[in-house]
Amino acid sequence: MIKNICRILIGIVMLSSCNETAQYYEESGSVFHTLYHIKYQAPEPLTEKIDAELQAFNLTFNPFNPNSMISKVNRNEDVELNDRFINVFEKAMEVSENSGGAFDVTVSPLINLWGFGFGKAEEVTQDKIDSIMTFVGYRKIRIENRRIIKDDRRIELNFSAIAKGFASDVIAGLLEREMVENYMVEIGGEVVAKGKNPRGECWNIGINKPENDSTGFANQIERIISLCGRKGLATSGNYRNYYIKDGKKYAHTIDPKTGYPSENTILSATIVAPDCMTADAYATAFMSLGREAALEMANKLPDVEYLIITAKEETGGYEIEYSQGLRRMLKN
Repeated sequence: MIKNICRILIGIVMLSSCNETAQYYEESGSVFHTLYHIKYQAPEPLTEKIDAELQAFNLTFNPFNPNSMISKVNRNEDVELNDRFINVFEKAMEVSENSGGAFDVTVSPLINLWGFGFGKAEEVTQDKIDSIMTFVGYRKIRIENRRIIKDDRRIELNFSAIAKGFASDVIAGLLEREMVENYMVEIGGEVVAKGKNPRGECWNIGINKPENDSTGFANQIERIISLCGRKGLATSGNYRNYYIKDGKKYAHTIDPKTGYPSENTILSATIVAPDCMTADAYATAFMSLGREAALEMANKLPDVEYLIITAKEETGGYEIEYSQGLRRMLKN
């Protein structure tokens, strides 16, 4: 009995010692042509392990890397898919089904055509759009025996609307395995957070005003979302990533059903979900669907909360709408 008590006391002392020595560390850098910022509380820095995870992610999903798995798939090389690729692919197919095809990872040739992808922009014509549309569609691709099967060899995959969220999940998973209880992972604006920040509060994530740099409101905060527990958050917006041609603004979200940039009143969509990969994909789906269809879809997704900012075309301003669950997360 005395021995058991001694063991318990020793365990308590060890746990107390670990908590006292743990401190918050910050990591930052670039991956997948975007920036990342990571904060976590641990007894020692995990820099090398984080770098290793990010490099593994890069070798799977970076379309700018000719040696990546996705580049090989797009070149129609015979490559056995790893678990991470399959995981992201299956989530992409799930969101495609739930959104009626508004989310589609086969739109890469259209993204490139319009000048928003990893290929060289081309002169956009209706004939080119019609030609590309013959081999765009999530139902024209599948996985069999851990290999991609395409109905048309010209099909290319682009995971840019889901991969950064998955990368945040991957780093969060590493931190979980390292017994880290308090962390915030942000990769390209996609966030996974758990526990408390250095001030002992839930992690506070700012949502920007939907204004471009020319207005002087760039990076000003519109709302703050407080993330408690483990949650993923992602935001997609059309108000900065666009170009103007012949007096018309073209936003970067492509509508897979038309081949043209999506035209609707949503300026930005912020999604909170159990994981960041899911949040990332649905944020893009919202932007493609437009307000009415997006809210109809959201009502069928019990684990997805949203904040959307839509343009008020009659006044030139904007309005904000939330799901009930997200309203409870607002700090201001």
